[in-house]
Amino acid sequence: MYCVCKEHVELAIDKFVDEYEDAPDLVDLRTTTFSAWKPPERCEWCEEPAVVLVV
Repeated sequence: MYCVCKEHVELAIDKFVDEYEDAPDLVDLRTTTFSAWKPPERCEWCEEPAVVLVV
């Protein structure tokens, strides 16, 4: 699972596929809320806001 900015979505998809050998689901963090989990505010690879959850 990766929380990333728009710039790093492709990198996160590639890493997910390499690790799990399956296509990930993409969740828009700007329009989705979670009851038991608060997503990180920043991208895993830079300081930009995280806008996509790759899972």
